[in-house]
Amino acid sequence: MLPSSPNPVIAIGAIHLDTLAHATETIRPETSTPARFTSKPGGVATNIARALVRLGVDTRLTGLLGDDGAAEQLLRQLEPEGVRLSLIRRQGFATGQYLALHDPDGTLAAACVDDRILSEAPSEILDDLLSELAMHATADTIWFLDANLPEPLLTRIAGRKGPGLLVANAVSDAKAPRLRPLLGLLDCLFLNRGEAAAIAGLPQQSAMQDLAQALASAGLAGFVLTGGAEDVLVWHDSTLSAFPTPTTEIIDVTGAGDALTAGTLAAIARGYSLPQAVPIGLSAAALTLRATGALAETLSWATLEGS
Repeated sequence: MLPSSPNPVIAIGAIHLDTLAHATETIRPETSTPARFTSKPGGVATNIARALVRLGVDTRLTGLLGDDGAAEQLLRQLEPEGVRLSLIRRQGFATGQYLALHDPDGTLAAACVDDRILSEAPSEILDDLLSELAMHATADTIWFLDANLPEPLLTRIAGRKGPGLLVANAVSDAKAPRLRPLLGLLDCLFLNRGEAAAIAGLPQQSAMQDLAQALASAGLAGFVLTGGAEDVLVWHDSTLSAFPTPTTEIIDVTGAGDALTAGTLAAIARGYSLPQAVPIGLSAAALTLRATGALAETLSWATLEGS
């Protein structure tokens, strides 16, 4: 029987201010290119928390903000959306920021991130918040981590979290190896081909099936592995399943992977198994690809459930 209301999610990770530039012509190095600029909340945990709230899931976002104007801008945007916040304000640090340059076809030409507020954080910085959150967690709580968190902090959170599922997103090729110490503890890991190769120590050109086998052999109980237009591979209950990637118009690739994670988690929070939940996540990703920024304005549970 499915739960009468979705189970809660605690999302821990990056809280960034994203600046997105959409160029009107192909971006060239060493010169300026006409573009439209937008600023929105970002960071993997933030994207997923915002999407989950849109999908009717009670979500608490936990992370770090600085003492600057970017932090105040983020608070003004996040609080009215219904995202519950458990934050540490780090004096003297700039809030995390991400800059993305997109070509006219929506592909990402280049991106930069300043995440020193998180990457240079001491491992015990969230201890008090974790203790409070763990007191109220139940076996139905979903704990979500993103690999923007440094490895010592990831390990500390995994050891101090309360009851419930532990889920993670690998974020990037460079950051994915931070999750290696947690592989045997995770109930599910969301990652793409490059991130899987980085974790497994295999070439990026490795076949998806080979990467999936390496992840399963590493002790992961479950994972969702994407490879661009290739089938999405899902490992659950010692069984590997494949799901076709929907064909859709691409306006902006920002946040599509996060939308896949959020849509899948929203279904799991409603009692779906991982293989049942992934098609919901794929619908969320397709919706996000057709929108600008990491969160599609039309995202809702009714839209995904009917897709």
